[in-house]
Amino acid sequence: MLEELWYKNAIIYSLDLETFMDLNGDGVGDFEGLARRLDYLNAMGVDTVWLAPFQPSPNKDNGYDISDYYGVDRRHGSSGNFVEFMHQAKKRGIKVIIDLVVNHTSDQHPWFQNARSSEDSLHRDWYVWSKERPDNWDEGMVFPGVQHSTWTFDKKAKAWYFHRFYEFQPDLNMDNPEVREEIRRIMGFWLELGVAGFRVDAVPFIIESHDAGSKEHTLKFEYLTEMRRFLQWRRGDAILLGEANVLPEENKKYFGEKGEGIQMMFNFYVNQRMFYALATGDLGPLREALEETRTHHPGVQWAHFLRNHDELDLGRLTEEQRQKVFARFGPDENMQLYERGIRRRLSSMLGNRQQTELAYSLMFSLPGTPVIRYGDEIGMGDDLSLKERDAVRTPMQWSDEYQAGFSKNDKLVHPVIDEGPYSYHHVNVEMQRREPNSNLNWMTALIRLRQECTEIGWGEWQILETNKPGVLCMHYSWQGSSLIILHNFDEKAHEIILNLKQEKEEKLVDLMVNYESKTDDKGKHYITLDAYGYRWFRAGDLSHLLKKS
Repeated sequence: MLEELWYKNAIIYSLDLETFMDLNGDGVGDFEGLARRLDYLNAMGVDTVWLAPFQPSPNKDNGYDISDYYGVDRRHGSSGNFVEFMHQAKKRGIKVIIDLVVNHTSDQHPWFQNARSSEDSLHRDWYVWSKERPDNWDEGMVFPGVQHSTWTFDKKAKAWYFHRFYEFQPDLNMDNPEVREEIRRIMGFWLELGVAGFRVDAVPFIIESHDAGSKEHTLKFEYLTEMRRFLQWRRGDAILLGEANVLPEENKKYFGEKGEGIQMMFNFYVNQRMFYALATGDLGPLREALEETRTHHPGVQWAHFLRNHDELDLGRLTEEQRQKVFARFGPDENMQLYERGIRRRLSSMLGNRQQTELAYSLMFSLPGTPVIRYGDEIGMGDDLSLKERDAVRTPMQWSDEYQAGFSKNDKLVHPVIDEGPYSYHHVNVEMQRREPNSNLNWMTALIRLRQECTEIGWGEWQILETNKPGVLCMHYSWQGSSLIILHNFDEKAHEIILNLKQEKEEKLVDLMVNYESKTDDKGKHYITLDAYGYRWFRAGDLSHLLKKS
């Protein structure tokens, strides 16, 4: 039944509604605008859209400070606009997953306003309080250098409240059964409106218990099992995609010993080692990370990505490794963030088309589901004049018309990039549609290729040895068909020698160009790779589907 798990071979496109397409001309993206661009996503081959928070919010943290879980922020339209968007997405066969931000609420949420009104208030125990200032009030900040505490005194409540993130985002008390029941109600609401699942924000912080002053926090993984059980009852094929930047030995706890936890997680561990490999050409840490993060159950899956809406987090690298990545991709101080990351887009960070293609081809070829960030398909850049993470949250560049075709308003939620090599005058969808060799057309072809290579999502994999340390060779097999995918991280071209005698793979068919490789009399393949080159091969011939049971 593995083929029934749609997320195993999905192509996920991550976007922020407020910066994607503004139809009503108020300078902020909306659901009507997004609905008009569904044909663009469909033509590219995207089959799943992940939406950042769009619920009512004071919007102090890009919408991650929610003040009402059951509505649509009026900047983005109405609930009716959302339902119409869902209808249009369904007609095109596009699934929609949305952010589930339940580690915290906005401090403007009616629950928190009620909680701070009195010790006997209905929602007092929905949050985490302390009458005295905890000893660890200034420890455990998520945003070092910007955030200054994790406990803040509220004058009206006459108590300290806990906030893992900013002070305007008080944490919900997950140990309260009423809170967990309400979260299930929120999930049920959006499932009834047709969403195919949730990207769960800050998973480790959702399941941790808090004792004021204690530095040890118990993680209660049974809360994830509760959410998964409810999800499956309400919609059998819906998924939970977790954001959990954790070490490999902890992964199984999130997935569940028998796959009863969250179905998917972002692979931050491999992501950071991908960028180390791109920066240095050293594949050792990446190969180790892939082996360390092998999944243990057929129902679970990694989501692989290059960039997202936050900084490139390098916190899991060693200090020496991190400094090498900084030196190559973020050498200036204003390119770095929170003492651990880089606030740049992929194309401007890598700086050349060859490595950008190498990076995306690699990500698509890893064991898991690829996630694309909006604008990466055309090679959008960043605006380092904007504060913190806003540098990588500029509006989508649709054309070289006023405001990049995103909006007709003079004032936008974020300014468009209008100067330099990544200006919308040079980088936009309309221009690249008409250029056969553009980033956009290359990405569309890569998506189509990945969709044909279902062995990656369903099959077994291994890393094959080559005669070149700077070349990664992945081998996939599934129901009698197999793939060989090579990536050269070296700035020099190489000839690769592959011995596939054990696999009896005497002929390799290139899936990107008209070429076949056949073994010599010793059973070896000799394959050339350009500098930063990549090649996708299918073993045997293109009648592989006939062999599948």
